[in-house]
Amino acid sequence: MFTEIKLGLCNPPEPIYLFVNQGEVDGESFVWYKFNISQEKKIPVPQRALTGYLSELRLTTKEFKGKDNFKLDIVVSADELYVIRTGVETNFAKSFLLAASLIQDFSKPLIIVANAGDENTVFCNLYDAASKSRIEREWNKNADWATIIHDIQSRLGGTSSTIPFTPKLSVVPQPVHPQDLRVKNIRTLLDYPLDLVKEWLQFQDVDRPSLLHISKINELVKTMCLAWAADKCEYPNHAESSYQNQVVDGVVSGADELTAINAWMQQLQTAKAGAV
Repeated sequence: MFTEIKLGLCNPPEPIYLFVNQGEVDGESFVWYKFNISQEKKIPVPQRALTGYLSELRLTTKEFKGKDNFKLDIVVSADELYVIRTGVETNFAKSFLLAASLIQDFSKPLIIVANAGDENTVFCNLYDAASKSRIEREWNKNADWATIIHDIQSRLGGTSSTIPFTPKLSVVPQPVHPQDLRVKNIRTLLDYPLDLVKEWLQFQDVDRPSLLHISKINELVKTMCLAWAADKCEYPNHAESSYQNQVVDGVVSGADELTAINAWMQQLQTAKAGAV
């Protein structure tokens, strides 16, 4: 497939993520949506179908309530690069995999259709883009999903990365977004409850920090730090002012954030011990 390169001003070459979920925003129903990080809002996608070339199939893992939450990333090359993200155990993922398992030649474009089901479920229909014929396979809730994923990845050229959710798949570590790692390391240093982080993220309508604007991630870090310091200072404003001076201003000056937070924690603990 040859794509003409358009010269001039353009947006950064980042993938467009489509998150599969049935819902409604401002009276507009949707079965998948885009997420605007800067505005922190779901953007319904009115079109229910995406035409393009299946280029990659990935399993990614996201931590949720202390457990690995597996997501299926369906990577599609079209006018832009799209990533359809859905839970690996969802009806959408399973109906897609059953149909895709019948395809031997992925050099031809496909039409991926999201269809609403009962009780907020979403199913996937797959079509040959040239003939408009539907690719169907009988539903099988007990299918060997790990083997199906592995076989599709093999026919795609073996370039897709895999994470084992059964012993049949080999371990290939997934890269962790720097902002996700940042929050995880700081949370661990502070021994801040994971459930509270998840609750905070859910309030922002996301499931991981990297989907937030950097200002919101900074707010989360500050929230965790000040919660830790709540019983360490005699005067409430002292913790916040010292955090601003030692951590925020220190990072602006080039200090490592984790090191600055650790030093700030030790300073508050020392001051508390001296006041006792």
